[in-house]
Amino acid sequence: MPAIDLRQHVRDIPDFPKPGILFRDITPLMRSPSAWQEVMRQMGAVCERLQPDLIVGIESRGFIVGTALATAQGIGFSPVRKPGKLPGTVIGVDYSLEYGSDRLEILPDGFEQRPRVLIVDDLLATGGTAAACSELVAAVGGELCGFAFIVELADLAGKAKLPSSVPVDSLIVY
Repeated sequence: MPAIDLRQHVRDIPDFPKPGILFRDITPLMRSPSAWQEVMRQMGAVCERLQPDLIVGIESRGFIVGTALATAQGIGFSPVRKPGKLPGTVIGVDYSLEYGSDRLEILPDGFEQRPRVLIVDDLLATGGTAAACSELVAAVGGELCGFAFIVELADLAGKAKLPSSVPVDSLIVY
């Protein structure tokens, strides 16, 4: 059975969320069981190659991708969230955005054995959020083994902000 062309399931929405932006919407892809299964198959191949012990997903669409992938692979999942969303003691990192700054947080439990971690999200754009997430993984003792994204916007050069020694896999590159 030939692979499904995932690009056909991504909708382009011009001028969203503001004029001049072309938004790549993966909602149609998530609505198609066969396309979503193909996403999981391709991401599963990344897992087979990199052998992670744990998936870390970035709020919020990274939760959708990450929990599905972790379940399919029979491994754990840990969320990275915006401030104030996780209970208990958290480790956080502040990072710069194009206009301002933001913060991400993670729970340190589950990293005691230095698990191999695959960071998963729906989109790699400018790379700031994924880079901050990699800092969090290191801060809690995880061993970063890779990044996996459904979509990468190559013109925004986000891959350049990620550690060069770590594999970056994107299923669709624009």
